[in-house]
Amino acid sequence: MYRHILVAIDPSSEAETVIAKAMAQPRSNAARVTLIHVQEPVGYAYGGDIPLDLSEVTESLREQAETQMKKLAQEAGLDSRNCELRFGRPATEIHNFASDNDVDLIVIGSHGRSGLQLLLGSTANSVLHGAPCDVLAVRIGRSD
Repeated sequence: MYRHILVAIDPSSEAETVIAKAMAQPRSNAARVTLIHVQEPVGYAYGGDIPLDLSEVTESLREQAETQMKKLAQEAGLDSRNCELRFGRPATEIHNFASDNDVDLIVIGSHGRSGLQLLLGSTANSVLHGAPCDVLAVRIGRSD
């Protein structure tokens, strides 16, 4: 039975599916479920050197993610204090949180990429390779 499940989500896409799968995992009565979203700095997400002040965009994205995470937590019956919003590289931040907080299962969505996308990797793949605990990759976005 799991004692601390970390659910890595992107609040703007299939988060409900990933959260539902996490909530279905066997866990002890005192188990904690934490939602985490890692926001990449806008410069990372949009290719590096952009000669603009993106602080307002970054703050707006942070506020939107925080609001959506709290809503998702409430819908899942979780305390909104168990929402963690971090900034940086997703796999690195997820690994760091898991290591620092005795997480024994990470649940993350996977789009089941193939071809060039598979070669380049994905957040789920990066989390899997280097995780300090079990990882459950939830297949999302496929209708067949």
